[in-house]
Amino acid sequence: MMSPDYVLLYVDNPVASGDFYSDLLNLQPVESSPTFVLFVLPSGLKLGLWSRHTAEPKVLASGGGSELAFAVADRSMVNDLHADWAGRGLAIAQRPTAVDFGYTFVALDRDGHRLRVLAH
Repeated sequence: MMSPDYVLLYVDNPVASGDFYSDLLNLQPVESSPTFVLFVLPSGLKLGLWSRHTAEPKVLASGGGSELAFAVADRSMVNDLHADWAGRGLAIAQRPTAVDFGYTFVALDRDGHRLRVLAH
């Protein structure tokens, strides 16, 4: 049985995006070059940041069409991360709010990729 274990985000500047995610995740990349940066998250999920200018086949979409979601334990963690990320200057697309699937907020990375934090 196959199971996805790798997420690729196409970014304008992998080195700058790598610095952003390194700070956000408090994690160093396992691979870094001018066109690609790779993180291995504690869960084992791999997060790759690939230059939209060198990826093949050509990247036609921009950020914002999908989300990278971070599940947390409870509402207070959602609120704490919202305050932390807003304090770091991340654009907030959705303030903490209750929705059908839980309590959540959405921030944007430097390329407009949506970063959702949620508590079920």
